[in-house]
Amino acid sequence: MLGLWLTKCIIWSTFSSSLSLSPINIIRFPFTCLCTKHFPYLSSSSSSSSSMCKQSKAMVFPMVFLKLVDWVFYQLLANSCYRAARKVRNYGFFIGNQTTRSSSSQQQAGSLFPSVAHFDLCNDDGTPRTLVCDIHGVLLRTETFFPYFMLVAFEGGSILRAFLLLLSCSFLWVLDYELKLRVMIFISVCGLKKKDIESVGMAVLPKFYLENLNLQAYQVWSKSSSRVVFTSIPRLMVQGFLKEYMSADDVVGTELHTVGNRFTGLLSASGLLVKHKALKEYFGDKQPEVGLGSSSHHDHQFISLCKKAYVVDGKNNQTCVMPRDKYPKPLIFHDGRLAFLPTPLATLCMFLWLPFGIVVAIFRILVGICLPYRLAIFWGSLSGVQIRFHGSFPSSKSQHKKGVLYVCTHRTLLDPVFLSTVLCKPLTAVTYSLSKMSEIIAPIRTVRLTRDRKQDGETMQKLLSEGDLVVCPEGTTCREPYLLRFSSLFAELADEIVPVAMNAHVSMFYGTTASGLKWLDPIFFLMNPVPSYHVQILGKVPTEFTCAGGRSSFEVANYIQRKLADALGFECTTLTRRDKYLMLAGNEGVVHDHKKN
Repeated sequence: MLGLWLTKCIIWSTFSSSLSLSPINIIRFPFTCLCTKHFPYLSSSSSSSSSMCKQSKAMVFPMVFLKLVDWVFYQLLANSCYRAARKVRNYGFFIGNQTTRSSSSQQQAGSLFPSVAHFDLCNDDGTPRTLVCDIHGVLLRTETFFPYFMLVAFEGGSILRAFLLLLSCSFLWVLDYELKLRVMIFISVCGLKKKDIESVGMAVLPKFYLENLNLQAYQVWSKSSSRVVFTSIPRLMVQGFLKEYMSADDVVGTELHTVGNRFTGLLSASGLLVKHKALKEYFGDKQPEVGLGSSSHHDHQFISLCKKAYVVDGKNNQTCVMPRDKYPKPLIFHDGRLAFLPTPLATLCMFLWLPFGIVVAIFRILVGICLPYRLAIFWGSLSGVQIRFHGSFPSSKSQHKKGVLYVCTHRTLLDPVFLSTVLCKPLTAVTYSLSKMSEIIAPIRTVRLTRDRKQDGETMQKLLSEGDLVVCPEGTTCREPYLLRFSSLFAELADEIVPVAMNAHVSMFYGTTASGLKWLDPIFFLMNPVPSYHVQILGKVPTEFTCAGGRSSFEVANYIQRKLADALGFECTTLTRRDKYLMLAGNEGVVHDHKKN
């Protein structure tokens, strides 16, 4: 009954202007009727003065009480219900008209401005073309910016901050666009350092931006010689991507307030950027040639200031999906723990899984340390770990009385562990940097290298004389389908070289990081619901392609790199460990030894 009454109140509030009725009085009407029914003397004008005088003392308390209740009802219930009714009506949820409203708005937008599909991509008259647009709803296919604020909160802040942002979803939907944006900004960046946001903007967000690029919008973008982005999103969240990957000439966005080198979570004195006003200030009397916008009213004001304006379809259809081979710049390096776009529903699933994931990861670690290989494979598969093996086991016989040198691609720190498990025999792994915790939980022997070529060569020669050895010549992990340049040191140490193509797949957490805690890498990988490893052992490298066959160590390294890339369907690069860490962490990825010389 209460729901039916509120619905009627909402309906009446919509037509109150035409009926000359106040929606507040409409909500108060049932309560007024109730009062006059039980206390008729409050409304009766025909009562005699003598009878009222006799009852005046008896009426003092009821009148005061009822007036007080009526005032509270008016201030709290009536006002709040009226505001809720207006909010529901404004958001298009009123009596099932959401579909009608959205379709009519799209028709109006289409009549005002043509679709971006009508842009003449073949028109190349040599005249400079200035393009202005927004990243939200135009360059990106996603309709909400919440996942990118969640990435800032989780990767730049903490898991607690991300949880608070998730809880805010319970009331964000009733807020208007500006207030919603202010709340998400405050929760995501309050107390964070400027370098934290810049790091997330350069190392984490570009991967998700590229995966959600709108192909039609990018085709127009690529045809323009000058590109300026106006957005109400904080500039630091989008500037790194737009300038590094999209070659934007300038980015004008909302500025954040800082105290020292930390953000307060509030906006600067200029407030939230209004795009059409910012465009006027930026260009003055000059009109940009092309403007791209969404079907919203604010974008209509924005793109109407351009000579030509087009509307980008916000629907997530297949014709707008950007293929990986058409990325404006190859995505090779990126950082962060989350391997999925953290929409509200996906983030909620992550937090629900997190307690179970920690327990499962501990169980998987104990299984790998304590049980024999075959039992470890059995119990690991029961817990969800998938291992796919291809190839044949190499012969253990060696004419030179040395161990076999396994040359692997480097996907996570667990590469040698999974290879040892597949071969069902202990191996020794060499690494440049490894935390103490990783050494403790490693079920195989690990030896650190010093990056001194002569000393490392002697160490690996000694280890090969004792048994089989695993080496990852890339020197660091790479998540994407690329292989970094191989160090040639391994080719000078052994004649029996067995390439091993390894690839890892995750669905929730990445098991690698450039700027985070390295000892958590294996734990995060094993926290995935169904982590998988693909191990493909290739045949031994023919003698004519080794140093013993007259090849140089660089030729051998490049040959094995190409062989592994072909097996995995990857692409070879000349990038190194140094390139990766300079881009993602701002350092060369070298762990300095602070011991006295």
